[in-house]
Amino acid sequence: MAVARQSTLGGTRVCPHCKATVLQSANICPGCHHHLRFSTVNAEPQAQAVSAMRIEGTIHHPGRNEQCEYCVVIAITNQQGEKIARQVVGVGALQPGERHQYSFSVELMPVKGPKLPRL
Repeated sequence: MAVARQSTLGGTRVCPHCKATVLQSANICPGCHHHLRFSTVNAEPQAQAVSAMRIEGTIHHPGRNEQCEYCVVIAITNQQGEKIARQVVGVGALQPGERHQYSFSVELMPVKGPKLPRL
């Protein structure tokens, strides 16, 4: 008999496939899309994620003769302006006239558990 483990809100673990840090509650890795746990008959299905933000864009190297390099950085701060995380997620180079497309998204996953008192 399989028993679902209780996880703490915001708790993390490492994906065994891509080694990304993911939420303990995740059934599928958001990075590599591999299954992290399979639901059992008695287990509740994971709540559907809600897209809180999505940004898409293109970078283009307008130069005609020189190459350029780029670095993609994501930083997260809390309400007090304190840095929670800062991570380089990609680096590379662009040749003259070359374009790369990027997308950034934040998904919220509702968590079932004890309700917090309203303030």
